[in-house]
Amino acid sequence: QVQLIESGGGLVQAGGSLRLSCAASEHRFAMGWFRQAPGKEREFVAAIGYGINIAYADTVKGRFAISRDITENTLALHMNNLKPEDTAIYFCAAAEGLALRTIAAHYDSWGRGTQVTVSS
Repeated sequence: QVQLIESGGGLVQAGGSLRLSCAASEHRFAMGWFRQAPGKEREFVAAIGYGINIAYADTVKGRFAISRDITENTLALHMNNLKPEDTAIYFCAAAEGLALRTIAAHYDSWGRGTQVTVSS
């Protein structure tokens, strides 16, 4: 398994921006971001695979952007125009292989998460 450490969460007003970062102990092509709000199941946010394969949940498309730095083994999530419904703990995940994954069960490594709170 890969060790993953998220950072960058915090409190922001609606319409604001945050940048989350995930530091990985080793390189993985397949990585993603998920989030879990209180009382809700963990849900897919964004994922990246080999090359330029990227996917977003419909709820964040056009507002969030996922990116990575292969040389630093880091994954980022740039979040713009944040809404109160984006409030959740955000988790970084990694999987073996090259293919992009959008299902949580397909990932074998998880970070502990970082809290994002958006006030109205």
